[in-house]
Amino acid sequence: MTRTLLTLAEVEALAREAHAAQTDKAGRPYTEHLHAVAEGVRDSGGDDEQIAAAWLHDAVEDDALSEEWLTEAALTNRTKAIVLALTKREGEPPESYAKRIRTTPGALLVKASDLAHNADPARLAVLDEHTRARLTKKYASMRALLGLAP
Repeated sequence: MTRTLLTLAEVEALAREAHAAQTDKAGRPYTEHLHAVAEGVRDSGGDDEQIAAAWLHDAVEDDALSEEWLTEAALTNRTKAIVLALTKREGEPPESYAKRIRTTPGALLVKASDLAHNADPARLAVLDEHTRARLTKKYASMRALLGLAP
């Protein structure tokens, strides 16, 4: 028996509901970030599996959805693998995290879109100087580990 996969609209609705109460560091609805990452993936030529992963890229890490939910979800194995690749593990060195992203087909494009939105100067401008400097350094370091242009 084959299961019907969730549509992109259904994945978006699930992600929006799962992250509904969450805000980003600037106090904005977190779903704005998810939307921006998904659109960045789409604009960069990503496919539906990558766009679905973009909507879900922080769901497990932020405990918005469980890893068990992801395992059972009506998503492709590739989408699930991308989400898991992008899920940081407690105590994991950045080098290991970056290697997992680089070696998971389709994950690098999603992470590049995530980093691009996180490092958007307009988004960072509303943060205090210390946080802005810390995050700018963190994002630049991850871009380098992933082999992405500065």
